[in-house]
Amino acid sequence: MATVGIVGLGLLGHAIASRLLAGGHQVVGYDVLPDKVGAVTARGGKSATSAAEVARASEIVCTVLPSLVTVEEAILGRGGILEGSRPGQVVVQMSTISPSLTERLARETEARGRDFLDCPISGTSAQVARGDGIVIVGGDRAIYERWRPVLETILPRAIHVGRAGHAMVVKLAANLLVALHSAAAAEALTLVKKAGLDPALVLDVLTTSAAASRMLEVRGPLIVKGDFPPQMKLELFMKDLHLIQDAARSAGAALPLTDVAERLYATVQRAGHGGEDLAVVVKVIETLNGR
Repeated sequence: MATVGIVGLGLLGHAIASRLLAGGHQVVGYDVLPDKVGAVTARGGKSATSAAEVARASEIVCTVLPSLVTVEEAILGRGGILEGSRPGQVVVQMSTISPSLTERLARETEARGRDFLDCPISGTSAQVARGDGIVIVGGDRAIYERWRPVLETILPRAIHVGRAGHAMVVKLAANLLVALHSAAAAEALTLVKKAGLDPALVLDVLTTSAAASRMLEVRGPLIVKGDFPPQMKLELFMKDLHLIQDAARSAGAALPLTDVAERLYATVQRAGHGGEDLAVVVKVIETLNGR
């Protein structure tokens, strides 16, 4: 069993910590919000007062943070992971950031004699808490194989896809589909409601039909109920949509459907729903339908 450090104990970080603790690993956590740390120590984890202290107390350190700036600061900044790390220690970057920043973090970490894995997770915090999702892994394959048992404690599927940066491209592609499928679910359920059908009944039909999708299963019930507790906060997901567009420009890829979806999500965010689950996109579709 390993001692795993986690920097960032929000919804996803807490789910990861819980999985590791349930799997018999030790967890040392840090977050700028003390109550987030308290939620993990209440489950048997240990607390740290900085990212550097997490590194000093751990064999492997994971970052699960909300923005590019916070990830960069946590790894490279004063009081950060590299300041407290040891030669040969591995930094596992699990936040959704840009492929270019991922590549730079890998270079700078490895230049200091530490290892680096690019390991974004595809799955909401609720899905991860029940072991449903996938860890997408980029980096040296030998390092991946060494730490694979820890990654597979978080989620049973931890798939190596290439070098550092490649996993982040795959994660952005996954989030592109999350955006489109969630908006499509909202549009389909709006259609049946406008046609006078029971959306809950139709949702049951659709989830067992050829039109089934994970987002229909996950976000369909939220759309039917009109209640949007955040499995993925819209305001955080907007960052992912911007990253997808940046990655597309770098690759020279046109994404016309994503362009439309981004405008829909931006509209509902401006209406004050940024703290709700991204399924709240149904509200802008309802508005277009005169509700």
